[in-house]
Amino acid sequence: MSEFLDLEAQDGVRMPWNVIPGTKQEALNCVIPVSTIYTPLKPIPDIPVLPYAPLRCRMCRSILNPFSIVDYVAKIWVCPFCFQRNQFPQHYSSISENNLPAELFPQYTTVEYLSSMETGPVVPPVFIFVVDTCMIEEEIGYLKSALAQAVELLPDNSLVGFITFGTYVQVHELGFGLLPKSYVFKGTKEVTKEQILEQMCFFAGKQKPTTGVIAGTRDGLSSESIARFLLPASECEFVLNSVIEEMQKDPWPVPADQRASRCTGVALSVAANLLGVCVPGSGARIMAFVGGPSTEGPGSIVSKSLSEPIRSHKDLDKDSAPLYDKAVKFYDQIAKQLAHQGHVLDLFACAVDQVGVAEMKVAIEKTGGIVVLAESFVHSVFKDSLLRIFQSADDNLGLSFNGILEINCSKDVKVQGIIGPCTSMEKKSPLSSDTVIGQGNTSAWKMCGLDRKTSLCFVYDIAKKDGPDSISQSTSNQFYFQFLTYYQHNEGQMRLRSTTISRRWVSGADNVEELVAGFDQEAAAAVMARLVSFKMETEVDFDPVRWLDRALIRICSKFGEYQKETPSSFSLSPRLSIFPQFIFNLRRSQFVQVFNNSPDETAYFRMMLDRENVANAIVMIQPSLISYSFQSGPEPVLLDVTAIASDKILLLDSYFTVVIFHGVTIAQWRKAGYQDQEGHEAFAQLLKAPHEEASSIIKERFPVPRLVVCDQYGSQARFLLAKLNPSVTYNSDNPSPGGDVIFTDDVSFQVFMDHLQRLAVQ
Repeated sequence: MSEFLDLEAQDGVRMPWNVIPGTKQEALNCVIPVSTIYTPLKPIPDIPVLPYAPLRCRMCRSILNPFSIVDYVAKIWVCPFCFQRNQFPQHYSSISENNLPAELFPQYTTVEYLSSMETGPVVPPVFIFVVDTCMIEEEIGYLKSALAQAVELLPDNSLVGFITFGTYVQVHELGFGLLPKSYVFKGTKEVTKEQILEQMCFFAGKQKPTTGVIAGTRDGLSSESIARFLLPASECEFVLNSVIEEMQKDPWPVPADQRASRCTGVALSVAANLLGVCVPGSGARIMAFVGGPSTEGPGSIVSKSLSEPIRSHKDLDKDSAPLYDKAVKFYDQIAKQLAHQGHVLDLFACAVDQVGVAEMKVAIEKTGGIVVLAESFVHSVFKDSLLRIFQSADDNLGLSFNGILEINCSKDVKVQGIIGPCTSMEKKSPLSSDTVIGQGNTSAWKMCGLDRKTSLCFVYDIAKKDGPDSISQSTSNQFYFQFLTYYQHNEGQMRLRSTTISRRWVSGADNVEELVAGFDQEAAAAVMARLVSFKMETEVDFDPVRWLDRALIRICSKFGEYQKETPSSFSLSPRLSIFPQFIFNLRRSQFVQVFNNSPDETAYFRMMLDRENVANAIVMIQPSLISYSFQSGPEPVLLDVTAIASDKILLLDSYFTVVIFHGVTIAQWRKAGYQDQEGHEAFAQLLKAPHEEASSIIKERFPVPRLVVCDQYGSQARFLLAKLNPSVTYNSDNPSPGGDVIFTDDVSFQVFMDHLQRLAVQ
């Protein structure tokens, strides 16, 4: 396991198969696709930042890297992807075996280029706040104080805009400091760019160009007219604070039997058009703060009448959510527009009811936006997450903009697509596979927003056919992959990060051991989770549990060691031994079991799964459990109901929630106040330890997880019990004293493994 972590620390890459099945048929037999989870901006200590332009291959445009074959005498290098011979340019003339440029050092498989010629001037980031006002007064109060804090943390040079919406959309003119002034748009129909240019007086007193798409200063928009709506944060602090301060509840009366009329869709389309008119192509984020469902205009998800409930998973399955498809189509248009402009949509949804995250998912995901889901604007999940975006501490998010990701591979590897936060640029190339998964049909992707944690899952096709001649013609048994990420760094300048990796391939029936030796079971579980979520969203009548079970049985019968028809002889190599446990927890997780979750919550969980790295994905799939007791220090325990004891404290980390669970005896002592009495310092320390650990988890995670502190047999204990393996249920023979039972008919892990062994050895 550790060697895979070392590879990730060096390049930000994890692959399920680190020894790759070499032919198309063998790759299909391995069940889990050949794939990569890559974190383009992973912070790598000592990464060389080179102050010159990269050297590219004449044929395939890949960049010089440590795997290139170099002839120092003739000053020629051979590209490992297309075998083209390239001449070194003049300024590389002093190159020799003892005098290498950094990009040829074997340990620098990942380097960054920062060249002023290619990268252009430093541009300030743009933030436009889109704020919902259809909420009760106290929610608006909480949101005001959070926004006021966030505005103080904005970088001084960043441009800021402010839009509020309810029944109507109001664009505030921050550049007009004398008195509050705003432009109002009707919430019932979409607003086009032309209407924005006209109604917001961008060409007041000047001739408007008759043709062409008007965008930005280069098309005759004066910077003064742009600066009315987008101002540097340092200049408009006073006006912005007074606009936030005077923000009031939407004044339109709401009948008792109706929902407020909220035009979220129109507000977002106005924001997208305003950015498209003023700052196309430079890094900008629309930050939407929404406190309820959209009921007005395009993109609405439910009618105003309270007698109609908001759509559930059942409604979506039965096609009885009339507004769903229309809203998704509308947000898909916004996604395309934002991706074209290079802008990001972030959503902060804080409401007890659903607000339409499921519909907006396409726009947030395709632009690489952030999504935070909480129950109220006073909740720490929302407040702390918002501050984390702007805090410039060492562990900040490192928000970057306007990324373009290109890939090069050896010619026998094709790319089916990416599952993750990006948009296909439809740049078809010989690398594109005919079968498409996620964002495919291309070898370049747009990532409008990305940060240090954003991770993408590439799914590959091995194109090499079996046959005697195919073995002889390819002499080297390495596949090469190169990822090029061109992005606007959070300090403003453009950079290019190049990661080049190579993996060995094997073919033939006797290579099962080699494949197993290179199997990374954590990465495999993360890829399977992304795949199953993707299939659940795109395939009709897809049965996820059956699909996962069949995949697991095929893997176990291919790679397990057993005698035919004798389940007791079955064993798995240590490389595969935890994989069935991951799949068991995945089929019970919120990604697969949507019962008891709203479509919004499911969309939120899946968006987070699709953008996080392997370590975080594993915590989502199989939460970690730590036990604290007087007898021993904190120790990890199995995710099982038998871990519960009356004299223990358990700390469960399931990524979205962190639960501190007190056994019944500990809870009684705590309520009696022993921790405050003299002589009970050890008990006070025992109570404090899990809280310290929980706060260190919360500090480094984004969005900030919800903290639940509960007692055994209390109502909130369900947060822990729902995740545990039900090895002791209500119909077990002898439950342990002081422990707990789970009231469920779900199978336990032991039963699951027995069935798996029986089926695998058939």
